[in-house]
Parts: sequence; C-alpha cells; structure tokens
Amino acid sequence: MIDLILTHGYFLCDDEKEKQIMKPYAPLGLMYISSYLKQNGFKVELIDSTFLDIGILKKYLSENPGGILGIYTNLITRHNIIRIIQFAKQNNFSVVLGGPESANYPENYLNNGADIVVIGEGEQALSELIPAIREKGVNRLSSISGIVFKDESGKVIKTQPRQATRDISSYPWPDREAVDVNRYLNVWREHHGAGSISMITARGCPYRCTWCSHAVFGYSHRRRKPAECADELEYIIGKFDPDKIWYADDVFTISHPWLFDYEKELKKRNIKIPFETISRADRLMNPAALDTLAEMGCERIWIGSESGSQRILDAMKRDVTVEQVQWATREVKERGIKVGMFLMWGYGDETLDDIEMTVEHVKLSNPDVFFTTVAYPIKNTPFFDEYADSISMTGDWDSSTDRDYKLSTQRDPEYYKAADKLLFNSVEAYRINNTMNDDFKNYTQCADEARQFLINYERKHAINKTGI
Repeated sequence: MIDLILTHGYFLCDDEKEKQIMKPYAPLGLMYISSYLKQNGFKVELIDSTFLDIGILKKYLSENPGGILGIYTNLITRHNIIRIIQFAKQNNFSVVLGGPESANYPENYLNNGADIVVIGEGEQALSELIPAIREKGVNRLSSISGIVFKDESGKVIKTQPRQATRDISSYPWPDREAVDVNRYLNVWREHHGAGSISMITARGCPYRCTWCSHAVFGYSHRRRKPAECADELEYIIGKFDPDKIWYADDVFTISHPWLFDYEKELKKRNIKIPFETISRADRLMNPAALDTLAEMGCERIWIGSESGSQRILDAMKRDVTVEQVQWATREVKERGIKVGMFLMWGYGDETLDDIEMTVEHVKLSNPDVFFTTVAYPIKNTPFFDEYADSISMTGDWDSSTDRDYKLSTQRDPEYYKAADKLLFNSVEAYRINNTMNDDFKNYTQCADEARQFLINYERKHAINKTGI
C-alpha cells in the first residue's frame, strides 16, 4: 500500500518559454522528501509531472484513489495545482500542499479543496502527518507543528511554527532513482550538447532583499558538510555521468572557508567537473575564493545585479554596491569564468535616470549575458507590503499568479520593452566601439530611438524625476 503520492503541477508541454530554452531540472525538493520518508519506512510514489500532461497524472490518480497526495506548489503552477486538487478530491484523496506558493496563500488553497498546507520544510512534517491523517483524519491535526488546516467546524487553524533541522547533512540524498534523470540529461544534450544535473549544498538565504520570498526556509542559512556534498557529487558522476552540474544554492559562495574545504574534498576524490551557480557580488569579493571557483571548474556565475542605480539597490535592501558588482564581474571574467547577470526594471519609484544608470552599469560590467525582468510583488514580501495600496489583480486569483499583479507605480509594458531595447543596443554598440562599423551605427540608432520613446512616454504621462 502506498503511504504517499508526491507530485507537482509543472508540465513542460504547457510552458512555451521553457520549450524554447529546454533546460529542465528534476524536482529536488520532492526527491529530498521521497528519500527521507523512505528512510523512515514509508512507501512513497513520486510522479514527476515535468514530461507528462495533466491527463496522464489524472489517470494515475484515478487508478490509485483514496490515499494521501502531496503536491509541491510554486508561483507559476497555481492554476494546475487547483485542477489537480479538485480532481484528487473527486477521487477521495487527502491533499497536502507544500512549497512557497501555498505557504503564502494557505487559506486560498484550503478554500479550493486542499486539506493541509505545510509551512516550511516538508520532510519531518510529512513523516508526522501521514500516520496522523490515517488515525485522526484531516481536521484534527493541532498537534502537528508547521501546518495550516481547517478543523471540524471549518475554522482555519495555523499551528505553531516547526523548527528547521540545523544539520541538513543528516538528511539522505535526493531520491534520484524515483525520477527519470536520464531523460533530463538527454533533453539537455539534445538542445545544448551537454547534460546538466542539479544539487544543493545549503538551504536558505540570510539576506533580506525586499522582493524575495522566504516562505519555506525563512531567513535561515544551513550548509551541508563539505565531505558529504563531495560524496554526493561523486555518486552523481558515477551513476549518471553528467557533463556539468548546477549548484542550486541561493548564494553558493556565502562561506569562503566552506568553499575552500569543499574544493579540498573534491581534490581528494580527483573530481573536477564544469558547473554553474549563483552568487552575490559581495560574496565574490575575495580573490582566493575566485581562484578556487576557477580551480573547481566553474563555467559561469550568475550575479543578481538588479540595477545600476545605487538608490534603487538601497531601496531593495540589497546590501551591495554598484561598484562591487562591477569589480566582481571583471575579476570573475579575468579567471576565465563567464558571468550572467540578472536585472530588474520597475522597482519602486525607478525613473529614466535610474534606467540610464543601469545601462551604463551593464556597459562597464560587460557580463557575457544578461536578462531583465519587470519587478512583480510576491505575497508576504516587504516589497508587496510596502506597495500594497498600489497593487491590483485584474483576473481571478485561481487563474492568475503573483506575476499578474499590477502596480500603479509602474509604466506600461511598452515602456519596459523600450528599456530593454535601449539596454541591449547600447551595450552592443559599446562592445563594438567603432563609429565606422555599420553594426555600431545600427545599434546606436536603435538605442537612440528607444531612449526617445522613453523620454516621450514620460513627457506624455507627466512623469518627473521623482517617479509617477
């Protein structure tokens, strides 16, 4: 008898953007829960929905009715999650949700049919919930920490917070045998010539950027032991033979002593494999750490730059400077490591002056690749709370996401498309730096056109340098 079915609501076949990118990764969180529960004697079935469609998932649920279904939720899967919940309830499942999305909207999900929402990490909570649900049902669970549910009168109950496990090296490795890892590798190799597998060396982020959700891990940061991480990597290489690794930590280089110890453990095992990861500029301000990354085989570091305006960075509480980003980018590239950069338009009272500063910043930083997004408020973040009076949702909650929130402080989408055009063309012209080059002339003309659009927009909408 299956004690728990685990799944998520992401279907690659419905994701037009990802079908162009084709860089999927297996669901690490669910694989961690699966291995932990199996280690503790539970029978678990993990249904990875990535390469399925919702019809196949529904068929499996209809053929295995009446159990407990655990679903991981995130921002982009809300609509699918609600469809899965409704179908599961028709087939007599008790439905338990986890992940950042349901943690931010527990009552909404309970009102849409879910029985329990786990707040925080799921391993220990589920190990207590499974026998409790069987013994008491889904409405008498007040003794379980870290959950939200409805009691027998329909009242929403939020139990006391669950203390997160400090020693995350005590958790077993993700249950990679429960998913088709080779299918992920094959997709990567087919589209990019190299197969990548993800792993984590830590959980959580202690930094307090105003737009970032901490719904699952809070502001904790817990690192695994270097030797244990190296053992897992050695296993991954021996079992699956990937071409590269993605360290999916929030800030991989947060601890330089840990990084140095980890590199020593990899050397003991004669491991050097290309990898990508993400960090902060201030945690790259150490030449020895950068040398270590290069020695380990780092292929690319992604840096959350967000803006070239120090005023905007300070409003975000990034605790990093524009100069640090530029220094880190330059020093990383000097060691043969590529730099990817994330940027954000439309935060707070950003003006055209701030946008121009970002353009100059990217030109001076000269990352190998950069991506932009328009800021959107995620529930329960300081950004959301600060601009609550400016936020509206045009559609129904169950068919929308936090990305659909509208901020009255922001400009129209065409404005940010023009900002992208200004940024891209300005950077390309700067890289060519030859006034006689035809491409330089074309990029410069496009940048000038975009800049003029932004100027005209601000004049038309009576926007001054202090915002709308």
